[in-house]
Amino acid sequence: MGHRIFLAGASGAIGQRLIPQLLAAGHQVTGTTRNADKAATLRALGAEPVVVDVFDAETLLLAMLAAKPDIVVHQLTDLPPGLDPSRMGEAVVRNARIRDEGTRNLVAAAVASGVRRMVAQSIAWAYAPGPEPHGEADPLDGGASGTRGISVSGVIALERAVLDAPFAGVVLRYGQLYGPGTGTHAAAGASPLHVDAAAHAALLALDKGAPGIFNVAEPNQAVSTQKAVEELGWRADFRLPA
Repeated sequence: MGHRIFLAGASGAIGQRLIPQLLAAGHQVTGTTRNADKAATLRALGAEPVVVDVFDAETLLLAMLAAKPDIVVHQLTDLPPGLDPSRMGEAVVRNARIRDEGTRNLVAAAVASGVRRMVAQSIAWAYAPGPEPHGEADPLDGGASGTRGISVSGVIALERAVLDAPFAGVVLRYGQLYGPGTGTHAAAGASPLHVDAAAHAALLALDKGAPGIFNVAEPNQAVSTQKAVEELGWRADFRLPA
């Protein structure tokens, strides 16, 4: 039985790899983008595009009410192409605003629309220093300063908004992405993750996994990924057909 999916951030790296997986599984997809030029990309992928800015709460609500989704997938980010270092300082602030204010608007629209589940993107490198590998119950680094402090506070706000909402909230703490659309083709970072496998975790989380948090990354020393493997049936080696 297919779901009606409202995919926020559909034109991002994960969104574009997730849409084909959702359609292949029999779901209907309404996908948002802020950029009217990207609507054609979404339509070509098979999604129904909606051009909306997540900070425009009223238009977002109207778009979601019109789409009538039963599940919302939150893949919103605001990051420069290829994580351009010269642009990352300002991007960290914008991305934290999306995670905080943007998530609140998305959750409010989902509640008003009667959505029963939300699957949201978070990150696996926001844990407070401590013994590794980090499990999902370990504390986040809320006391961090500088750009890390801004980033982690956004993550904490996003996770709290999704997990405290009156629907089933699932948070996927993704490792460092690589693959098509991410700006890098090689695994890097403490907890690497291919973008196709990241998208696949979101697909699995539509129907599997109790509400809560899942680390999603290739086997690594920094974070434990056992819960996603066992409860979602997730595989780090999942790839879309070429």
